[in-house]
Amino acid sequence: MQKNYITPHGEEKLRAELKKLLYEDRPTVVKTVSWAASNGDRSENADYIYGKRRLREIDRRIHFLTKRLESAEVIDPSKQKSDRVLFGATVTIENEEGQQKAYKIVGIDETDAKQGLISWISPLGKALLQHRVGDAIILKKPESGKGRLLEEELEILKIEYN
Repeated sequence: MQKNYITPHGEEKLRAELKKLLYEDRPTVVKTVSWAASNGDRSENADYIYGKRRLREIDRRIHFLTKRLESAEVIDPSKQKSDRVLFGATVTIENEEGQQKAYKIVGIDETDAKQGLISWISPLGKALLQHRVGDAIILKKPESGKGRLLEEELEILKIEYN
């Protein structure tokens, strides 16, 4: 089984979602389903049918979150001390055109490309790991619509742990 690295913030978000599902969403849906079941014929009772479906979705998500949290290995980026890119690092890179961008390497449950949060198992995350400031890395990415891989050279400008 693959490691499930996660930041403290990511763990907190998963725990908050699990708590909301367990103590708010699920009890509300259970009440609706119970009420709908008491109305008699369940075969054409939309509240009952959709409520049961929603209950299954909630239970599936609860099971998923529970397993993710059980397998989580929480790593606090502020406690990382290295001159290399490790999990939790915020890395500023520059491409061949001189454009700079910062990415934070996080767990797979925390990714948000628009916010610059990339997974440690993403192609860019993997390419950055274990490198130092000044290193040039080659990122292989698919060319849109062509099915070929393009190579892009990126230089690591800064590594921070915060």
